[in-house]
Amino acid sequence: MKHLLKILFITLFVISCKNGGENSPEPSEAQDEIAYVSFGEKIQADQALAAKEMNEKFKDLTPGDSVRVKMTSKVNSVCQTKGCWMRLDLGNEEEVMVKFKDYGFFMPKNIAGQEVIIDGTAFVDEMTVEEQKHYAQDAGKSEEEIAAITEPRRTYTFVADGVLLKEE
Repeated sequence: MKHLLKILFITLFVISCKNGGENSPEPSEAQDEIAYVSFGEKIQADQALAAKEMNEKFKDLTPGDSVRVKMTSKVNSVCQTKGCWMRLDLGNEEEVMVKFKDYGFFMPKNIAGQEVIIDGTAFVDEMTVEEQKHYAQDAGKSEEEIAAITEPRRTYTFVADGVLLKEE
């Protein structure tokens, strides 16, 4: 009886080892991970809205409304003073101004054109003339461009808790 139990256990062990290899997925291009550099709070790359989808969400918001969301987009510009804000492309010549929660982190100044994923709170704001001029100055705009700013403007704003920068 003892010999039968030993043979049974050995047989089950051999079968389980053999099956494990057959069920292992083979590597494929679809399983390749995209590498990101993380800033701020750790976030995941999954379930992020595309820029155009986020643009539609912004259109449904009124000043004072906010929504918690994750989105992906291309960086149009970054604060050239210290990386304390960035503007992301929303399509249709629209942008979202991204600031960072509690100024707890900054972005590299040379990432224009790169893809990012941001997670945080999106809202519609009305930016004063003074604020617009400040950001234009940070972005390195000319004196003529800064002087042309004369009216408050409805803006799309995002306070990011975390950012993933796609490594290139």
